[in-house]
Amino acid sequence: MCLLRVVTPRRAGTAVLLCWLVSIVVGLLPMLGWNNLHLLSYNGSLVTDDLLVTCGFETVISMYYMVYFNFFGWVLPPLLLMLAIYVEIFYMIHKQLNKKVTASHTDPRRYFGKELKLAKSLALVLFLFAVSWLPLHILNCITLFCPDFDKPMFLIYIAIILTHGNSAVNPIVYAFRIKKFRTAFRKIWKQYVLCQDPVEELPDAPP
Repeated sequence: MCLLRVVTPRRAGTAVLLCWLVSIVVGLLPMLGWNNLHLLSYNGSLVTDDLLVTCGFETVISMYYMVYFNFFGWVLPPLLLMLAIYVEIFYMIHKQLNKKVTASHTDPRRYFGKELKLAKSLALVLFLFAVSWLPLHILNCITLFCPDFDKPMFLIYIAIILTHGNSAVNPIVYAFRIKKFRTAFRKIWKQYVLCQDPVEELPDAPP
């Protein structure tokens, strides 16, 4: 009940809105002036009188923005924080599962077993996020701190593909690992793609 009092729909919606607002502001900063426009005449790009620029990511985007502000400020700290939170969650669930089952209306092992399965699914999402995004950020760090290092182009392409693939993998993970998401996806597919009337699924029969 304590969790239900803390995580209300209103607070959850506010948190999601704040995340989107922060993401928009952080993403727009290069367009608002934090870029290499003032350096383009010195780093090999072509700038005409009409300000036509030979566009390249590392040419236009400041690596100080990508590394210090984006990676060290908005990617790495939340990633480490979520990692610490999941370690604590798994520890608490493991601790509860190892306790002796006392007489009660609900089976603690069954309840915490479901919580453990959900935690594993969300931890998998976190792991895939790290695998997908850390390579590109590491390459950005190499670009900033070791500018003379010649990065293989195929590594850059792989890192970029991984970042795009992360968004495609998440729905699959949710659908296969979490029943509520799977049910919601199936309902949306039937209603908006197949144009069928959604039918409420019957709950699973108790074992």
